[in-house]
Amino acid sequence: MSIFEGSGVALVTPMKADGVVDYKKLDELVEWQISEGTDAIIACGTTGEASTLSNDEHISVIEAVVKKVAGRIPVIAGTGVNDTRHAIKLSTGAQRVGADALLVVTPYYNKASDEGLFLHYQAIANSVEVPIILYSVASRTNMNITPQMVKRLAEIPNIVGIKEASGDISQIAAIAQLMPADFAIYSGNDDQVLPIMALGGRGTISTVANIAPKQTHELTAAALTGDFIKAKKLQLAQIQLIHTLFCEVNPIPVKTAVSLLGKFDVHFRLPLSPAKAETVERLKKEMSAYGLEV
Repeated sequence: MSIFEGSGVALVTPMKADGVVDYKKLDELVEWQISEGTDAIIACGTTGEASTLSNDEHISVIEAVVKKVAGRIPVIAGTGVNDTRHAIKLSTGAQRVGADALLVVTPYYNKASDEGLFLHYQAIANSVEVPIILYSVASRTNMNITPQMVKRLAEIPNIVGIKEASGDISQIAAIAQLMPADFAIYSGNDDQVLPIMALGGRGTISTVANIAPKQTHELTAAALTGDFIKAKKLQLAQIQLIHTLFCEVNPIPVKTAVSLLGKFDVHFRLPLSPAKAETVERLKKEMSAYGLEV
């Protein structure tokens, strides 16, 4: 079952100078994303600085997004942490405030054995009724979800997809080969949307869509209809911009880029810090080259 097809934005979380979440700007971002054609919104993911939000803030941000979206597109809540009980608390809270699905990253730092990983996801899945998307991003967690583990986890009824950010196309091909067509694979790397969709992926959970929502929607729409010539053109046009968005730790560059579009004044919570001056200049250059007004 595909929770969505196309472009899902891993939305940044606007904050005020004092560090408080700016819900007015959050509402405006959500409305802009929908107007630009975004197919789903992911609230409180890595790009949304979820790891620095308190439990109450985490659920409040998800609730605010749900209310603003008002059923127009799916809202997927990031609720994965490295403590299973904590993940269950966030997951049940997200379900309570109306999230359509959950995005659950693998445990990080403490990691887990294969059995521990399975039991972790099983416990979270059993605590909710909404569908769950696995999130594999070993570059951040030092923990990979193997194709064989994806197959085992997908036997849990409400685990219905994976955000694949391993960067390993061979692994993604193996998952696509093992899994039935109704198991959704989403690209977790902006520079691999086209190859993953060519293998049967249903779309992307994207960082670059924070500043190029229309173009990222168009890329995925082209791939879904089999227009790979158009999709290739759109994918390649984004490459230099994507590289720039990851020249510092995500979400520092992309949040800065959103501010350069005039959407809000950029503020981070430690340990994230403001972008370097050279990063800001590089962003301006590449955003302008891509056709964005800065």
